Amino acid sequence: MDLPSLDSLVTPAAIVDLDRVEANLQRVAAYTREHGLRWRPHTKTHKTVELTALQLRAGAAGATVATLHEAEVMASVADDVLVAYPPVGPQRLARLMALPRHVRVTVALDSREALDGLGRAARDAGRTVGVLVELDMGMRRVGLQAPEEAVALARAVADTEGVRYEGITFYAGHVRTPVAEQGPVLREQASRVGTFVTALAAAGLKPPQVSGGSTPTLWRSHEVAGLTEIRPGVNVFNDRNSAALGACAWTECAYSVLATVVSTAVPGQVVIDAGSKALAKEEGVDPAGGYGALLDRPEVVVRGVSEEHGLLDVSGTAWRPRVGERVRVVPNHVCTSVNLHERLHVLRSGAPHATWSVAARGW
Repeated sequence: MDLPSLDSLVTPAAIVDLDRVEANLQRVAAYTREHGLRWRPHTKTHKTVELTALQLRAGAAGATVATLHEAEVMASVADDVLVAYPPVGPQRLARLMALPRHVRVTVALDSREALDGLGRAARDAGRTVGVLVELDMGMRRVGLQAPEEAVALARAVADTEGVRYEGITFYAGHVRTPVAEQGPVLREQASRVGTFVTALAAAGLKPPQVSGGSTPTLWRSHEVAGLTEIRPGVNVFNDRNSAALGACAWTECAYSVLATVVSTAVPGQVVIDAGSKALAKEEGVDPAGGYGALLDRPEVVVRGVSEEHGLLDVSGTAWRPRVGERVRVVPNHVCTSVNLHERLHVLRSGAPHATWSVAARGW
């Protein structure tokens, strides 16, 4: 089948540089091998079966998902799936239990209510589901606050038929400190994790797994003593936030949105056809502000977006494109952008290579 060239694509379109993707995967695989860490990447970033398969071939031990739809899609290629979201409600539990029997299913939870529902559903389905007790490391979103709470819930997990206690999990997504400056926050994180591990061990519930990690802290994960598993998602593609924090080089950004210049009428501004419905309207950490930057001209920032319009600030550059020219934008946060697109147009050595469905997009 002939693949469309970049020039023939209807814009906005999601573009993936496969050479950069594979280099990103090899880098994290080498890092985890060096430090003895299990790698279970989060698929919420790409939501694409082909990319999960690439991660597994590169050395990932399984897949992490946020939704049951992601779990259902990724179970076609992964036989180890962690649902990093509390399994609350009969509909969610029914879909969880309907996952293929050969798939080793683990869930993260932080309440007795979620545990009781999971246990009943697992017993009724005649299967056993792993449980990671979720801790709060400062993000204040989900997770238990105190070691005694973790001990109580872990004991309940160990005593509940239909589930197995697999350890603890956390996500320190609030850490947006540049990589070079993360030492103090990682030492604090290690100390806090240590208090939980010590309390659990003293209760005879030493966690077999301590699962954590994120893309911003990826390359310093080994500094969190006791961590056994990391679940980075963004690093498969990287994005403008990752580059601004020093978690990747700009040349390691593998995802961009192809857009067409549609207006140059306002001085100092270029308008493209990629707005919030293609890039997402998410504030970033780059001091220059905006919602993205051009792949080949990172000094040109998307300073504003409406639904179908992206406003490029060209006041500080001599570059002046014509209407009809095309540009590629690296968004601040890649995960939210990918979820807005039905397919990824994949390049190999700059040439069309494949078109992949974003099969797990949506809720």
